[in-house]
Amino acid sequence: MRKALAALALLAAAGCSVSGTTGGAGKTTVVVGYQSKTINTVTAGTLLRSLGYLEKRLGDKYAVEWQDFETGAPITAKMVAGKIDIGSMGDYPLLINASRTQAIPAARTELVSITGYNLRGGLNMVVVPPGAKAKTLKDLKGAKISASVGSAGHGTLVQALEKAGLDPATDTEIVNHQPAVGSSQLESGGVQGYAQFVAWPGLLVFQDKGRLIYDGSALDVPTFHGVVQREAYAKEHPEVVDAFLKAQMDATRYLHEHPLEAAESVAKSTGLPAEVVYLYNGRGGISTFDVTLKPQLKAAHEHDVPFLKRIGTDFPGVDVSAFVNDSYLRKAYGAAYDTDVARLTNPAAITGTNPVCGEPVDDPKTASELWLTGATETQPAATPTCLLRQIAKAGDTVRAAYIPDTTTGTKWFAGDSVWLRDPEAAANARFLPFTTQDGADAYREEHPKAEPVTYEAALKAAEQGGDT
Repeated sequence: MRKALAALALLAAAGCSVSGTTGGAGKTTVVVGYQSKTINTVTAGTLLRSLGYLEKRLGDKYAVEWQDFETGAPITAKMVAGKIDIGSMGDYPLLINASRTQAIPAARTELVSITGYNLRGGLNMVVVPPGAKAKTLKDLKGAKISASVGSAGHGTLVQALEKAGLDPATDTEIVNHQPAVGSSQLESGGVQGYAQFVAWPGLLVFQDKGRLIYDGSALDVPTFHGVVQREAYAKEHPEVVDAFLKAQMDATRYLHEHPLEAAESVAKSTGLPAEVVYLYNGRGGISTFDVTLKPQLKAAHEHDVPFLKRIGTDFPGVDVSAFVNDSYLRKAYGAAYDTDVARLTNPAAITGTNPVCGEPVDDPKTASELWLTGATETQPAATPTCLLRQIAKAGDTVRAAYIPDTTTGTKWFAGDSVWLRDPEAAANARFLPFTTQDGADAYREEHPKAEPVTYEAALKAAEQGGDT
């Protein structure tokens, strides 16, 4: 890999680049690399492409060539070769991108914006087969775990295993797979665990092919995806960068204002279920879409640098400060940039009035949501308990139901959550959901009166109008 990248760098230095060349009808080609199914990047990829905002911003002088990949590694390789001008990828691939290019002036890249983020790390998760005995990461000692080496999911796995007291290199066997291949391996029994980035874990759980065993939010380290550009290209074509960033902001605004439509659009483009897309990208979703380069994300990047040496590949160090360049975004964004950099709330919050409990939905820590078949809008719920009552009332018309984890706030499917009943809580807050059994057990250690309850039992109690 290293030799191949070095050879590509020589090509770039020699000017052997296909990007920036004149395309059909005398137009200059802009090459954008993206990952259609990595739905935390849709505002710089799948959704942006479908909306046509970049083409509108660039006008008749340019033609946009979109290149789709499963992971960030091939985007980095082609950027080194000068064959992709702008790309989007996750935090670990971004660090690898920087490590491969910073020492090569002709290929140097820079991080210029964020697509989406989760301050606790909830975009990366580990799942096991539905019937597996494993309940925690510690139970995967000696197991084969599928991951895309160098990906955000891989980076989270390494940190999580070490936090759990396991050595990733000796206590587990991490098998390098593309996400789709790893998914098939998990289903066939070729691996016992699957560590991936958005939206693969949610997809497997939704399809009843996996059970969540580790929520990345438990790591409490921010994770994100961002936009990277070739520095030399940006200096030569600043108008293209400006158009791209403004188009990305347009797509982000559309996502906030039309979350269901955006989810359906991305689902149509990728083949992913809209219910899974909305889990991450909808109101109060696991991902917060915000283009600004926040100091918390930069700090997380610096925190992650040492782990590059522990993911099985030889990477040099990375100067994160030199890699991050917000000057283009500041210009495109305008006077509100510094104010919005400081904002950490999700602009797409779940709001309204609970139709069953009658309470205002104003607390993101408990706000839940119901998507009914054929509905053009979702129904808000003030708490997970209120959501259970709405589900019971809706019956067979439920398309998807979402709740936040009681501790981490990670949005998850209500029917796939681990539930507790806390008799000391208020009536409308008595049923408590968790993304993992591990999380529920940790809560019970501090709240010994909380008792396990199945989803079916909680739903039945709600249907009967009670809370027991």
